[in-house]
Formats: sequence, structure tokens, C-alpha cells
Amino acid sequence: MSVTFRMLFRQLLGGAAIIGTLAVSGCASVQTTQSGTVGVERTQYMSSMVPEKELEQEAGQQYSDLIQKAKAQGALDRNASQVSRVRTISQRLIAQVGAFRPDAANWDWEVHVLSSDEVNAWCMPGGKMAVYTGLLTQIKPTDAELAAVMGHEIAHALREHARERMSQQMVTNVGLSVLSIATGVSTDLGSKLTDVMFTLPNSRTHESEADMMGVELAARAGYDPRAAVTLWQKMGTASSGAPPEFLSTHPSAETRISELQAASERVMPLYDQAKGKK
Repeated sequence: MSVTFRMLFRQLLGGAAIIGTLAVSGCASVQTTQSGTVGVERTQYMSSMVPEKELEQEAGQQYSDLIQKAKAQGALDRNASQVSRVRTISQRLIAQVGAFRPDAANWDWEVHVLSSDEVNAWCMPGGKMAVYTGLLTQIKPTDAELAAVMGHEIAHALREHARERMSQQMVTNVGLSVLSIATGVSTDLGSKLTDVMFTLPNSRTHESEADMMGVELAARAGYDPRAAVTLWQKMGTASSGAPPEFLSTHPSAETRISELQAASERVMPLYDQAKGKK
């Protein structure tokens, strides 16, 4: 085989590898949730390199490790009344997830309260949740305001925003994907999940969707959806106008408040209906 032919053959093989990688990592359109009353209808794209079930398993393992660590440090569910309050609210919200995706009602939901001064809350893929005591003690939310926070975080999980962001990273890092396939090294879902959950901020689009869906979940659960507005105002006051990291990606408090007010008015009939059932 001549040198020229060998070079051409290698180039063809390299091109085939790249095309194969694009086929594998390329994102397909999916519909993670129904649009709901608030009308969240954006088409999403997910990579086959970030399988939903594998990501949920990884999230479950990371959550278990985190909970065990918190327990060892004496930071897990220390205040019984706080835990009872958080779980009561979460149960009412979870009971409404079928409005957006019926399969989520069968997730292995779990929620704990972690002792930390950080003003934060989150929900991992598959329904693994945590609320930090800093949120409860510094913001002092009403039940309806706490429902707005938790509904927001649940919405991120329902829309699979973590998986979507990881998929976008896969396509962006095509070169790394080629190397992964060539060397037989599997994609490190664990580190990427940690990045998108706890390091990198959410996009404005994802935050807006979580806001809208969170308001609807709260209304359906019988919590005044307008509390999302007062929550945001408290957040701004408590942090001198700079919101906590998990609420920091909107361009301004005014924009967010305007969007939340509009969404709240749209779902008020759902709230009135839920109140009538009590």
C-alpha cells in the first residue's frame, strides 16, 4: 500500500469516525412534558449519549452519597418541624406533576432538609430533592412562597433540563466524543451531572420555564401562585438586589416579576378550583 493511499485511507477512517460520532451525539427532538395552562411548548433536543434512565441512576447514587455525608456531619433533617413542613408541601406539589408528565408520578421521589447557611434548593433527575435551612431561616418564606421555590425546582426535573444541558455539551464537545469512542472510554455522566446541577448556572430559558411551571404546580396544589412574586421580592431584599445563585440567571428582578405576575393571573382559576376542593 503506497504512502499516499495509506494517508487517504486514514483520512476516510477519521471522517467516518466523526460522522459516526455526530450520529451518536446528535440530538433528537423530544417532548418531555405537556404544555400545561402556562403554555410551555419549546421543542427540546436530547443526545443518545445521555440516556434518561442512566442519568436518573447516576443522580440517585450521587444523592445517596450526599445524604449519607450530610448524615455523618449531623446536617441531615435536624429540625423535625422543618422537615415535616417541607415534606407536606412537596407531597402536595408532587401530586400535581401529572398535569405536565404522568410518568413522573411514579418516580422515586425523596426530599430532605440540609443544614446549611446557603439559600438554596434543588431537584435532581428522577425527583431527588433538598431544601437548605438557609432558605428557611434567612428568607422566612410562607408556605405558598416555599411552594413556589420547590415547584420551580421540580419543574427543572420534569423538563429534564439537566439532561438537555448535558446533551448540548456533548454536541459542543464533538472532538472529545470522537476520542471517547476511539479509546472505548465511556462518557462521564457523573461529573457532567455535577457540573450542571451544582456549578454551572441555568440558562434564562430554563429558568423561565421552571418559573412558569412552578407557578402552575403551586396553584394546582392549592398554594397562592402570586406568592412567587413576593418570594422574588424577598430574595432581592435579602441579597441586596443580587439573587441567590439558583435564581440568578434572569436579566433583572423587574423582568422576572412581570413574567411571574402574568403567569400567576393565568393559573388563578386553578388555584380557586383547588381551594374549592378543600
